[in-house]
Amino acid sequence: MKTTAQNFWNRFPASGWTLLLILLLSGRAGAQGMPVYDNTNFISMTKSLVESAKQTSELLKTVEFLKEQKENIVKVNNTIRQLKALRELTRNNEILFHAVQTDLREILGSPYIKAHEMERVSGSFEQIMDQAMDDLDFVNQILSSNLLKMTDAERTAILMEKKVRSQEMVAELEMKTRRYREIISFRKMQDIVNNRERIY
Repeated sequence: MKTTAQNFWNRFPASGWTLLLILLLSGRAGAQGMPVYDNTNFISMTKSLVESAKQTSELLKTVEFLKEQKENIVKVNNTIRQLKALRELTRNNEILFHAVQTDLREILGSPYIKAHEMERVSGSFEQIMDQAMDDLDFVNQILSSNLLKMTDAERTAILMEKKVRSQEMVAELEMKTRRYREIISFRKMQDIVNNRERIY
């Protein structure tokens, strides 16, 4: 019994072998040799690659420039916020100092504030002023010294906190001034009513 491989070779005639050999050799011969390129396409492709590399380089420079500008804008915004906070802090402290100079003098100069109350009134005003002075000293240290290695954002946050605190102190001082004036007004009215009764 013949094997399958022998059957396969026996079925193929000699002319088939020749044709197969020609096809295999002709395919191999066409695949060999230097590929043919169109020089103009190669040159234009090279030029476009060089131009693309230049554009990419320019884009990278532009991105770097934009990053730097963004950082500069953030620094400027932080500086502006710091300046606004400082301006507000300064204005609030001026209000505090003016209120202490005028309002405290007026309250303590009133005949309707008793001698034992004067110490308590001046003490409450002094407490607010001491806190304001401590805050100003702290802000001065932050702005003038590099000992407290801080970023602009941290410095801005502290300044905003001190600004809010100074607003609270102004509100507290105004409330105390209003309360003492109401006490003076009440005692004055009480004095007027008491003096009328004596006249009648």
